[in-house]
Amino acid sequence: MTASDPFHLTPKQLEALEVMAGEATHILGEGGSRSGKTFLIVRAIVMRAMKAANSRHLIARFRFNHVKAAIINDTFPKVMRLAFPDVKFHMDRSDWYARLPNGSEIWFGGLDEKERTEKILGQEYATIFLNEVSQIPWESRELALTRLAQLALREDGRPLPLRAYYDCNPSNKAHWAYKLFHLKVDPEKTGGSPLRNPHEYTRFHLHPRDNTRNVSPQYLKILAGLSARKRLRFLDGSWAEATPNQLFPEEIIEKWRQMEDVPQIIRLVVGVDPSGSGDEDNADNDEIGLVVGGLGVDGNAYLLEDCSIKAGPGTWGKIAVAAYERHEADVIVGEVNFGGAMVKHVIQTARAKTPFKPVTASRGKTVRAEPFSALYEQGKVRHVGEFPQLEEELAAMTTHGYTASGSPNRADAWIWVLAELFPGLIKEKVEPVKKRERVRTSRVGGWMR
Repeated sequence: MTASDPFHLTPKQLEALEVMAGEATHILGEGGSRSGKTFLIVRAIVMRAMKAANSRHLIARFRFNHVKAAIINDTFPKVMRLAFPDVKFHMDRSDWYARLPNGSEIWFGGLDEKERTEKILGQEYATIFLNEVSQIPWESRELALTRLAQLALREDGRPLPLRAYYDCNPSNKAHWAYKLFHLKVDPEKTGGSPLRNPHEYTRFHLHPRDNTRNVSPQYLKILAGLSARKRLRFLDGSWAEATPNQLFPEEIIEKWRQMEDVPQIIRLVVGVDPSGSGDEDNADNDEIGLVVGGLGVDGNAYLLEDCSIKAGPGTWGKIAVAAYERHEADVIVGEVNFGGAMVKHVIQTARAKTPFKPVTASRGKTVRAEPFSALYEQGKVRHVGEFPQLEEELAAMTTHGYTASGSPNRADAWIWVLAELFPGLIKEKVEPVKKRERVRTSRVGGWMR
């Protein structure tokens, strides 16, 4: 960039550029959200593409719709507008690559589908950038690097050095990127065998406050208000201690998160996990877990809304039936261990004849949750948007029990929803509810009877 560019590089970002200009082949940019790391790497890729005519470069995430939303429609055009305003490029929206005037191409891809992966990995690249590696499995990284092989020549005839860039909002220290770039050990070897070429791996770290010229102060306040675990990751950009035997690792949730392209929903459920709070003096009581989820035509479950609240029956009953009506749900499922007929009474007082299925828990919370861990890994359960408090509770569930303080009411309500959407995975005492034969024409409304 020149001094006249609207995007200003901060001192910390200039230090990051020094790291990227070094001799290392593998470079990890880690740090908080909106710290500028992805912008800097994409900018470096464009500069490399301009230095070597007819060179080819790849920017990939685990899922194509994520690279499309985050890079193709956001970061890449922003980099071109701010850093290279005079460089014209053509975006091919069929094969998804940008062609520069010198014939160089920057390809964009996802590693989540066999056909798409085979297509983008059917050619060689001088640069490969794996964006948000917290979502990318080690095997996918290894496969992608087999294509870091293009011999591209600069104007002076010298080869353009091969480069592999990575970035992430750090998850936990069990991730392969931490082992590779911090511990300098082989993630595949038990006990952590030292890398044969540790000098080839380097990293830089950026904090959102290092990008205050380009980030709204209000956004920094939002990050500062997150839960401690989320703040560590998205504000500080630090690696969390690994939680042994986690049922729902953050990277798995992140890997399958969706912001768009939610399929048609064929069954929709509201889950309630009551706490016994009264309508008054409930400040010290647990929250009422109130969660909405649906089953798509693709067979996957989608978490759609978390409307949990700390309130008494007069309030949470209205919120539960409001969610039922807003999403045109099929049924409300609620735990009745400590409430008996009270829970059903609260629901049907707020809205008469609302279909309600009582569930009585006969096993512990984490035992109930454990069967759904494998579904998360397989991508059969996906979060539509961000649910920081619920995800915090899920992250604390392990095979040894719940490791956080308090009660995971939000997570419990979600587990009841999943149990209704995937009947048979857990066996609890339930009362059958008659299903209505309807066909949903949209995600949150529009029934055809």
